[in-house]
Amino acid sequence: MKHTDLRNNFSKFWEDKNHKEIPPIPLVLENDPTTLFNGSGMQQLVPYLLGQEHPLGTRLYNIQRSFRTQDIEEVGDNRHTTFFEMMGNWSLGDYFKEEQLAWFWEFLTKELGLPKEKLYVTVFEGNKEVPKDEESISIWKKLGIKSDHIHAYPAEKNWWSRAGIPENMPEGEAGGPDSEVFYEFTQVQHDPKFGKECHPNCDCGRFLEIGNSVFIQYKKNGMGQLEELPKKNVDFGGGLERILAAMTNDPDVFKIDVLWPIIEKIKSLSGKEYDKNNQSSMRVIADHMRASVMLIADGVTPSNKDQGYVLRRLIRRSIRHGRDLNLTQGFTAQLAQSAMSIFKTAYPQVNKHEQKIVQELTNEEQKFQLTLSRGLKEFERMIKTHKKLTAGDAFFLYESYGFPVEVTKELADEKNISIDLKGFNEEKMKHQTASRQGSQGKFKGGLADQSEQTVKLHTATHLLHQSLRTILGIHVQQKGSNITAERLRFDFSYPDKMTDVQIKQVEDMVNEQISKNLSVSKRVTTYDEAIKEGALAFFGERYPEKVSVYSVGSFSKEICGGPHVTNTKELGHFRITKESSAGAGIRRIYAILE
Repeated sequence: MKHTDLRNNFSKFWEDKNHKEIPPIPLVLENDPTTLFNGSGMQQLVPYLLGQEHPLGTRLYNIQRSFRTQDIEEVGDNRHTTFFEMMGNWSLGDYFKEEQLAWFWEFLTKELGLPKEKLYVTVFEGNKEVPKDEESISIWKKLGIKSDHIHAYPAEKNWWSRAGIPENMPEGEAGGPDSEVFYEFTQVQHDPKFGKECHPNCDCGRFLEIGNSVFIQYKKNGMGQLEELPKKNVDFGGGLERILAAMTNDPDVFKIDVLWPIIEKIKSLSGKEYDKNNQSSMRVIADHMRASVMLIADGVTPSNKDQGYVLRRLIRRSIRHGRDLNLTQGFTAQLAQSAMSIFKTAYPQVNKHEQKIVQELTNEEQKFQLTLSRGLKEFERMIKTHKKLTAGDAFFLYESYGFPVEVTKELADEKNISIDLKGFNEEKMKHQTASRQGSQGKFKGGLADQSEQTVKLHTATHLLHQSLRTILGIHVQQKGSNITAERLRFDFSYPDKMTDVQIKQVEDMVNEQISKNLSVSKRVTTYDEAIKEGALAFFGERYPEKVSVYSVGSFSKEICGGPHVTNTKELGHFRITKESSAGAGIRRIYAILE
């Protein structure tokens, strides 16, 4: 089955079950400083899973592009990727376990035709607070699953909340047990080093998780106890790549058609085969190039900070592995073309940004090739000065010049110099541990900050947007925003630097509206009707059939997900602290509320 067919089948299946599609959000989240990238299909649903009403109702589905930084070092085996797509469906206080498990089973076995004997399921085994999920076990058995294909695991494996296991959940947080479905690759022999017996959560590679239904049915109360929610939700996520791998009955996810065309291009450019000698490097390059294309299409550019740093790391890692395959200058742009051709139907914005994607990759490749040349000179200097190469030396070349230790070892072998690989790995591990600790809150997924000050600043961006259009012209369009509890950052289209007079005019207009004590109201309507009524939208984004429109008096009307204050009198005094360039034809404003 092709990925386009799987997408269509999934959409039709849930539409037939009266679900509405919610459009995917970008990889870089608006107004969420807590996470670098969207790392799951449910991230935009969190406010609604916690009680807020969704404009499209109680039954929803989508296919969401996602990116996880923690998998970068894992890429190279047959199943890890950084960029992936999650197919999800949700029930917001509507149906629950009976319908969800039966429908997902129907999708896998009837719609996709996966053999029942190769499917295994897992459930929550229970703890001192929550009983074993006997209900899910009973449902699975009714659906025809044998007892030896049903496995129970503790909370670490079969419980979901944003804080993890029940014991870690703070007061007011919701969560619940989940039930996962695994596909068994019978051709993969169990590796005894992972234990005497193989089971769905074994790490030997015989089993692959293809879907997870989370049942959000508990909330932590003020006494530190879990109590049942009156309104229970379902949150399902299934990996598109993993389901395709199961459909092809091949444990190597790189063989599916959202990755294999890139591998084939690598084979063609390198003249090498996809065998045990080259597989790891080819997988790294294919994954990283696909991810880079999607990140650049969503507005990320290579830099030494935040999302740009991750993108730069992906590109440079690809170039390092390209050296192992003898790939010549300019190969990243050629591989980008292969990646773009895969997604031209699913994500039209990728082709729309073709020129930018190719240019960014070409520029970064040219820069890094120069860095590699300097690294070689540094290697020669080390040998000449030290007459040897220490584990610190090898790590310095890796960290500062992007030299894989394998390349350093080859160079050292030519000069009959040995390297302490164990020492290198210890240095690398020490650095990774420090890195993880320093970026713990920044790299994890999570909710957008909804503190009181952030909500105020979010509301202020609506006043700022309209004021800019009034002062500078209606051609001004929002191009992005980022809000923390300390300040707002707002990007907009405008060809020139704003003058001091214009900045003061915008500032005064925002404060004038604040002083009028304008009420902030919300109305749910169709996207077309909202635009007809003059509501502003984040241009270039895909919106659902029904949207929330927030009006600030009669001054501002904008399509937005919220949250907002109820009256502008809550905002205080608005002040622009900085106006600068954010790229060609894009200006950036920083502002605070005092």
